[in-house]
Amino acid sequence: MIQVSSLAAKKIKNLKEEESRNESDFLRVEVRKGGCAGLSYKMNFDSEFRTGDKSFECAGQKVVVDPESFMYLIGMTLDFEGGLNGKGFIFSNPNATKSCSCGTSFNVKI
Repeated sequence: MIQVSSLAAKKIKNLKEEESRNESDFLRVEVRKGGCAGLSYKMNFDSEFRTGDKSFECAGQKVVVDPESFMYLIGMTLDFEGGLNGKGFIFSNPNATKSCSCGTSFNVKI
């Protein structure tokens, strides 16, 4: 399971409105090879479900993860921190054994 904080859900909704996205569009979170720690998070809006996708919802906002990425994200919480010193989206991933200081790259023990 993946948790989405109410602040992250609110920001997802605001971003969809700013980009004139359909209300039914969702945030897709993926894990890709790359980044300074070995794996990186990728997020984009999507409207098409793929075979095996897992969907999670908070405050009416869906976050969708493909099966390959899900194995790295089980138990993760997607949060958002704004303001002058805010970091943006924050991935609290219990599977990450190492992460970079920017928070968008991580590694897991295999």
